[in-house]
Amino acid sequence: MIVKMRKYSFLVYHKVYLEFLEKIREIGVLHIIEKAEGVSDNEELSKQMQLKIKLNALLRRLKNELPKGAEIRAVDLNSDGAKLLEEIEAKYSSLELQNQKLQLLDREAERMEVWGAFSQNRLNDLYKSNIELNFYCCNIRKFDQEWEVLYNAFEIDTIGTLRYFVTVTKPGTTIDIDADPIKLNDKNSLELRSEIEECKREIVEIKQEIQNFTIEHFNNIKLFNEQISGKIDFTKVILNTTKEVDDRIMLLEGWCPEENTQALNEYLEASEVYYESVEPVEEDKVPIKLKNNKFARLYEMIGELYDLPNYNEIDLTPFFAPFFLLFFGMCVGDMAYGMLLVAGAIYLRIKASPPMKPVFSLAIWMGVSTIVLGFFSGTFFGFSLMDVNIPWIEKFKAYMLDSNKIFYASLIIGAVQILFGMIIKTVGSVIRFGWAAALSSIGWLLIILGMGGTYAASLTMDIEPHIIQYLYYGFGGVGAVLVFILNNVKRNPLINVGAGLWDAYNMATGILGDLLSYIRLFALGICSGVMGFVFNDLAIKMSGDIPVLNILIMILIMAFGHGINIFMAVLGAFVHPMRLTFVEFYKNAGFEGGGKKYKPFKQV
Repeated sequence: MIVKMRKYSFLVYHKVYLEFLEKIREIGVLHIIEKAEGVSDNEELSKQMQLKIKLNALLRRLKNELPKGAEIRAVDLNSDGAKLLEEIEAKYSSLELQNQKLQLLDREAERMEVWGAFSQNRLNDLYKSNIELNFYCCNIRKFDQEWEVLYNAFEIDTIGTLRYFVTVTKPGTTIDIDADPIKLNDKNSLELRSEIEECKREIVEIKQEIQNFTIEHFNNIKLFNEQISGKIDFTKVILNTTKEVDDRIMLLEGWCPEENTQALNEYLEASEVYYESVEPVEEDKVPIKLKNNKFARLYEMIGELYDLPNYNEIDLTPFFAPFFLLFFGMCVGDMAYGMLLVAGAIYLRIKASPPMKPVFSLAIWMGVSTIVLGFFSGTFFGFSLMDVNIPWIEKFKAYMLDSNKIFYASLIIGAVQILFGMIIKTVGSVIRFGWAAALSSIGWLLIILGMGGTYAASLTMDIEPHIIQYLYYGFGGVGAVLVFILNNVKRNPLINVGAGLWDAYNMATGILGDLLSYIRLFALGICSGVMGFVFNDLAIKMSGDIPVLNILIMILIMAFGHGINIFMAVLGAFVHPMRLTFVEFYKNAGFEGGGKKYKPFKQV
C-alpha cells in the first residue's frame, strides 16, 4: 500500500535556518519539495556532484583492487577524505605514467632490436675519427647494389620485406638514396630491455601500494563518498528554499509520512519555527513510500522497473506479486531447475550484503514456484515423469497436466488476472471519484462475470432454463444500461451511446488480445521442456560406447546444455511475466503511474 503523507510548510528566521536544517536532517523523515526552476545551474552543487561521480568511479576501481579474502580495515571517523582522495589519485597518476612509459619502451626496444647491442659512445668516437654511420630501412626491391660502392652500404638484417642497412661515409657526405633514414635511440635494445624490467618492477610496487591503500582506506573513501552525498542533499535543500521578507525569512516545504510525524512535531513544538501541516490535495505531487508485507515487499523492486503509482491510486504490488510468482514457475516449468535455483539462491543469500539479500530471497520464492509448477507439468531435467515407470511416482501422475491442459490453464489464469485487474480498477474509481465514475466498469463486470458465471452455472448445475434466461437478461440488461447509457452521468445520453459502442469495440478486441498474450506462459514452459529433452537426447547419442568415458561425455553435454537452457528459461521467465504484468494487468487495472520515490533528507 501507499503510505499516507502530510505536507509541511516552514517559516524560519534566517539566522537559525542552518541549525534548523541540521535538526531536520537528524530527524530524517522529511522529503523536501524541489522548486520548479531546479538547482542544476548552481556552481557549488555542480562541483559536489562532479566529486561524487569521481568518488563512485574510484570506489568501483578500488573494489577491483581488493585481494580475495582481504580483511578491510574499519572506518576511521577522523580520516581526511580529501587528502586520501588526493593520495590515491597521485598513485593512479604515477601508475598511468609508468604504463605509458612501458608502452614507449616496448616499442622503442622492438625498433632498436635489429641494430644489435651498439654503443652510442663508440659511434661518437668513430665520428671524431672522420667516420660517419647513417642508418636506413627500405623495401628489398628498392635496395640498389650500387649503394654498396657509392656509400659503403652494409646490410644489417632483413625482416619480412624490409631491409635494414648502414652506410659508412665521411662526415658531411651527401647521401642520395631512396630509403627511410632511421634515428637511433641513445640506448641499444639491451639497455632498453633493462629499463623495461625496471619499469615493470615500479609498476608492481605501485600496484602493491594501491592494494595496501585499498585495504587500509576503502571504508574511509566510502565514508567520504557518503559525506559528499550528505553535502549534496544539504545544498539542494538550501537551493530549494524560498527567501521571503528581504531574505530574512526562509520558506521550506516538504512531505512527511503520517507514521513518522511524531518525532518531527515534537521538535517543531519545542522550537520557535512556525509551521503548517496539511493533508495533500489532488493536484499535489506527493512522493511515494510503499509499505507491504514481507512477501509483497520483495516485488516492489520489480514494480519500480516500470514506474511507481501516483499518490491517489492503488499500489498494485501485492496484487501482481502472486501472479508473477505463478508465471515464473510456469515459464521455467522444470522441478530440477527449480531445485538448483533454490539451492543457488540460498547460498548466495548467505554470502550477500544486506541490500542484496531481498533479491536472493525473491529468487528462492521463484525457485519454489518452479518446483511446484514443474511437478504439475511433470518435468525433471527435461525428462517427462509421465513416461517414467517408477512405482512411487505413479500415484503422483494423476496431478500432472499434459500440454493441452497447460494451454487451457494459461488462458484461464490470464482471464482471472484480467478480471481481477478490472475489479481493482472499479474499486479504485469508486474510492477516488465516487460510484458515478465507476458505473461503466461495473457494467462490464456484470456483463462478463454475471453472464459468464451464469453460463458456467448452466453447464455444471441443474438450474431451470427460465431462471438461466432471467439471469442472462438481468446481468446483460443492467450491464448494458450502465455501459451504453450511464457511462458518464454528466453527459448527453446520446453521446454516451456512441461512447459506449466505441468502448465495447475496444473492450472486445482488447480483452481478446490480452487473453491471447497469456499463451506465452504455455509456450515458454513447453519450450524449456523440449530444449531439456533435446540436450538429454544429444548427450545419450553422442556419448559413444567407451566405458566410463561415455558417462563423462554424457554428463559434460548435459551440464553444458542444461546450463544454457536454465539461463534462457530464467531470462524468459523474468521478462515475459513482466510484460504480462506491466501491459495486460496494469492496463486493465487502470494503472496511471508517475509517482516519485520518497527520499527523506537525513543524516548520512
